Amino acid sequence: MTEATSPFWRPIKYSLFPPLGLATLAAYLDPELEVSLEDEHVQPLRLDDEPDLVVIQVYITNAYRAYRLADHYRARGAYVALGGLHVTSLPEEAAPHADSLFLGPGEHTFPQFLADLVAGSPKPRYASPVRTLVDLPPIRRDLIQRHRYLVPNSIVVSRGCPHHCTFCYKDAFFTGGRSFYTQRVDAALAEISRLPGRHLYFLDDHLLGDRRFARALFRGMRGMGRIFQAAATVDSILRDDLIEEAAAAGLRSLFVGFETFSESSLESAGKRQNLGRSYREVVAKLDALGVMINGSFVFGLDGDESDVFARTVDWAVASGITTATFHILTPYPGTALHAQMEAQGRITSRDWDLYDTRHVVYRPALLSPEELERGYHRAYEDFYRWSSIARAASAHAQLRHRLKHFFYSAGWKKFEPAWDLVIRLRQLAQMRPLLEAVLSPLAPESDSGVALGARRDGHQAKAEGLDNLQDGGEFRIAGG
Repeated sequence: MTEATSPFWRPIKYSLFPPLGLATLAAYLDPELEVSLEDEHVQPLRLDDEPDLVVIQVYITNAYRAYRLADHYRARGAYVALGGLHVTSLPEEAAPHADSLFLGPGEHTFPQFLADLVAGSPKPRYASPVRTLVDLPPIRRDLIQRHRYLVPNSIVVSRGCPHHCTFCYKDAFFTGGRSFYTQRVDAALAEISRLPGRHLYFLDDHLLGDRRFARALFRGMRGMGRIFQAAATVDSILRDDLIEEAAAAGLRSLFVGFETFSESSLESAGKRQNLGRSYREVVAKLDALGVMINGSFVFGLDGDESDVFARTVDWAVASGITTATFHILTPYPGTALHAQMEAQGRITSRDWDLYDTRHVVYRPALLSPEELERGYHRAYEDFYRWSSIARAASAHAQLRHRLKHFFYSAGWKKFEPAWDLVIRLRQLAQMRPLLEAVLSPLAPESDSGVALGARRDGHQAKAEGLDNLQDGGEFRIAGG
């Protein structure tokens, strides 16, 4: 992980929850095989081993590192397979470093590859033609080192997203098949029931994307005593009472893609699910339910001028947004945005290490690259000032929600050395009860008119984290 050596590295961000991509594929391996699952976000890799097969999941900011690892293991005689977002977008770039490539989701190509490998005739490239989560084997959670993560119960019950934003990797990754599909409700509930503890972290890009599925899922979860965090869109929160069903099932923190206040920028980015929707109403609805918000905002859209940073932070603080994830617009290869900027000659760098949503790799329309980067960093500084945290906490109606906001926001950003120490001492599990206490449900007040039928909390951190996606939104699938 080259990012681990940068000044932006935050160990707690990558220790929030385990990625599930490789653990999902490992379910197809013979249980008698010796298998190890390595996550370089949370542990150093040892390179003196001699595996027969190495599978690496590649996203854009770990691409160069992944290629070096692949070359290293091929030189040691291992068979190396590469897959993930970046490989799917740029297979010709990845091909010299791998014996086999996987394009798109791997649930149905990986078992075919294993059969071919055993038969001595593996193909150089496997593209996913089938899109379903039905009858998949259980994820190899026994390979996940749970003690290394604050919330080890990450879970995915759907793939992709029903929307098509121009800056999102999803369309490239799911080319050739459905771009959004879910598990069966009974299978999802069975997986949840197998997970120990209370806290869940849904890594789905849009947990509310299939309303019928989500409603049945939440109703099945009521009474389980779960809390979870998740991600959803503005329109899905406002459309009907589905978000109330989620809160009754245990939703306590939600990643919401506000992105921008400009209608023209939303239109040009294909973010139609936000058009004509009241952000203020979204905040009020979630606040009434006691659900904390991790707001996502993108800087550098073509309509953005120098005042966009202060306006965005002022609105987020005044609205009581608990945590914020800011991004610099990034034209990932394989997206419509990349194709458009490529045609316009606006892309200024193809150094994938810089495609982390913290650097400017294109020519903005109304800002200089320097202005855009300075404004991005200033937005984080201004949003997470102690005075801003206190002001945002005071925006909530209930006293307990104000306290929850203050401790969650401050804990996420203001105690980095303490988190680093806890991680080094391998004591993250000891912090989990504290997090769950902060995320616990609000008792309804007599004047609020809101009653929650259960407690919920859960996956939002997925969205929260990554950030990644953090890391440009791709870690959510690679890990993101």
